[in-house]
Amino acid sequence: MGHRLSKITTRTGDAGDTGLGDGSRVAKNMPRIQALGDIDELNSAIGLVLAETVPDAVREALSRVQHDLFDLGGELCIPGHRMVGDAHVARLESLTQAHNASLEPLKEFILPGGTRAAAAAHLARTVCRRAERSLVALGQSEAVSEPVRQYLNRLSDLLFVLGRALNRAGGRGDVQWQHERTS
Repeated sequence: MGHRLSKITTRTGDAGDTGLGDGSRVAKNMPRIQALGDIDELNSAIGLVLAETVPDAVREALSRVQHDLFDLGGELCIPGHRMVGDAHVARLESLTQAHNASLEPLKEFILPGGTRAAAAAHLARTVCRRAERSLVALGQSEAVSEPVRQYLNRLSDLLFVLGRALNRAGGRGDVQWQHERTS
C-alpha cells in the first residue's frame, strides 16, 4: 500500500467526480458511489457501538465486521473484483444464531433504545438497511455479487440481535412497543 494516503487533500474531486479502484472516474452521485458512502457510514456507525463498553464477544464480532465492510467497499470500488463470499455470510448467520440463543423469544415488536450501546447497534442496523437498499439500486444497473447483498441483509439481522443482547448485558430489557396505548 505504500504511502497512498499521505496526501489527503488532492482536489481531484472538486468537479464532482471521484476515482474508482480501477482508475476510472465517475460522478459522485452515481449509485456505486452512493452505496460506497452508505457502507462507509455503516462502518462509522459500528465504530460508535464499539466506542461503548460492550462484551468481548460483541467487540470481536463487530471488529471483524468492520474489516469485512472495508473488503466489501473494495469490491464495490473495483467493478468485477470479488472479496466477500459465502463464508462471510455464513459467519454472520452463525453469530446471529449464537447471540440470539440466550435471548427470550420476542412476543411484541421492540423500539430501538435501552442502553447507549443497544441504541447505537439499532442505529447501525438502520444504516445497514439503507446501505442494502443502495446495493439493490446499484444492482438494477450494474452487477452486484449475491454474497455482498446477502452480507448486508444478514448484518442487519445480527445488529438487531446484538442490540437486544447489549440491553441484556447492560442490565436492561428490550423497549417494548406499546401498540394499545391510550394517548
